[in-house]
Amino acid sequence: MKTDFDIARSYVCAATIFNPEFNNFANITANQAWSLFFTAGRDDAALGDNPEVGQFFNNVLIAVVTAVVAASFFFRSF
Repeated sequence: MKTDFDIARSYVCAATIFNPEFNNFANITANQAWSLFFTAGRDDAALGDNPEVGQFFNNVLIAVVTAVVAASFFFRSF
């Protein structure tokens, strides 16, 4: 089987965030942060460029944390 991929050996096992040309300490967007989280640091563009996707995952995270905190107050045993 012949493949046309020519990937440098240093990038095969290393995560994207450890590559020297990742972003040079620039701020990352919510999409990039969630993409890195879901792909275990392999791809920072997996969710695309739509800013609503990152905001959606941020709001879901806030809603889950709020629901857990509220449930712990409402359903605790005295």
